[in-house]
Parts: sequence; structure tokens; C-alpha cells
Amino acid sequence: MKLTNDLTAEEFREYYFLKEELKDFCRTEGLKISGSKEDLENRIVHYLATGEKLAGESFKKPSREYSTEISLDAKLGENFRCGQDKREFFENHIGKSFKFNVRFQKWLKSNPDKTYRDAIEAYGEIQNSKQKTKIGKQFQYNRYIRDFFEDNDDKSLEDAIKCWKYKKSIKGRNNYEKSDLKILGD
Repeated sequence: MKLTNDLTAEEFREYYFLKEELKDFCRTEGLKISGSKEDLENRIVHYLATGEKLAGESFKKPSREYSTEISLDAKLGENFRCGQDKREFFENHIGKSFKFNVRFQKWLKSNPDKTYRDAIEAYGEIQNSKQKTKIGKQFQYNRYIRDFFEDNDDKSLEDAIKCWKYKKSIKGRNNYEKSDLKILGD
């Protein structure tokens, strides 16, 4: 399904679109292209339903004030952003295996009064935890792949991707179902 302004909001909701497709549509229609995939989807639904841009839509980037000092005892601060400078800091203290995973990013953003030293400790605890990360609803592909492998530990990633591509090409929800395996022809 191609994303065009001929779709209704209801039709739009019935299909899966990549974030890049959403951004391309927003560029073409003069809509704001920043934000999460969920932000883009909400913006497009409103536009398709009303023909209007959301109130407050502007192309100006919001100004962000946050500390540029990065040291073990510096506070994370409000509006923490995961940038290259912070990645390098954490890699230097944790190792090259460091990743800004979802749980760690959430921890960083919800603990502005903690220090970078606290963050390093929290990262270790998060990495050692067996708790699964809840996958946000906007990350449909990731949820699908996780659910696929929970049900099919004998299948390959290639199989999972074939099933995902089939699922996202049809109308409806993009949740994994056992019946998706029919595309594999087993």
C-alpha cells in the first residue's frame, strides 16, 4: 500500500508504514517531520481526517538547554539526550559493548538528578537483569519478531522476516499469529 493523501485516516491505520515513508509523506504535505514514529502517525491521521496540520506545527526546532559537562560526578539533567559525546563517555567507562538500549534510555530520562556515575552502575544492573524490555506499540517489527521466536524457536530470522513482510502487506493488525507461517510453505 502506498501512502498518499487519498487515503482516509481509517485506511491509513489499517496498514504498516516505515518511519521513513511517514517522514517522506510529511515532507511532501508540508507537515513537521520530527518526533517518534507514533508522533508522525498521529500527525498524519489528523491531517488525513481533517486536511489540516495540527495546531502548533512548526518547522522550528525547539531550543534545548542541558549541560554539556560530562564527568562521573556531573548530573544527567533534564531533557537528557543520547548523543555521540555521551556514547563515547559511556564506551570509555563501560567498554565498546555499550549500547543505548531502551531500558537504559528510559532510566536516563527518568533520573535527571542522578550522576553519570549512577548511570554507569544502573547500566550494569540493567544488563544483568533477566527482565524483558517492554516493546513500545510503535515498534511493531520488534514485537512481531520477538513473538515469532517465542512461538518458533526452530525457525530462522529469515523465516521471521518473510512472515513479517507478508503480515505488513495485508490489511489489519501486525501482530504475530501462528497462521502467518503459511507463507513459509512448510
